[in-house]
Amino acid sequence: MSNHSVQTVSTSSDKYKIILAIVAVVAGVAAFYILAKQPTYVRIAALVAGLVVAIVLAWTSDAGREFFAFAKESVRETKKVVWPTRKEAGQITAVVFGFVVVMAMFLWGTDKLLEFLLYDLVLGLKK
Repeated sequence: MSNHSVQTVSTSSDKYKIILAIVAVVAGVAAFYILAKQPTYVRIAALVAGLVVAIVLAWTSDAGREFFAFAKESVRETKKVVWPTRKEAGQITAVVFGFVVVMAMFLWGTDKLLEFLLYDLVLGLKK
């Protein structure tokens, strides 16, 4: 038996739902700017309404459900990450800072050496 996963082709209604969701987001953003002379809460309500309609439309499509499942799994995986302690983060930051200082000095020295070689020795131009 084959272990290849079969990918289903989304129906045209799912494509239309995604297109309508994008249109709803664009309409919400456009309404926010078109209603510039209205009170702020009206503008925000128009924007939020567009976003809510888009989320509902996306949720009802297969691609939208897969995206939300992926987002949920991503949050679950993020919770499994072991973050460094404050002390470890400080030590890592100090090492990076030290490396940057050493590299800056090295690059400055290399620049001055090349400047000396090129201008003073090769071209004979004294400053």
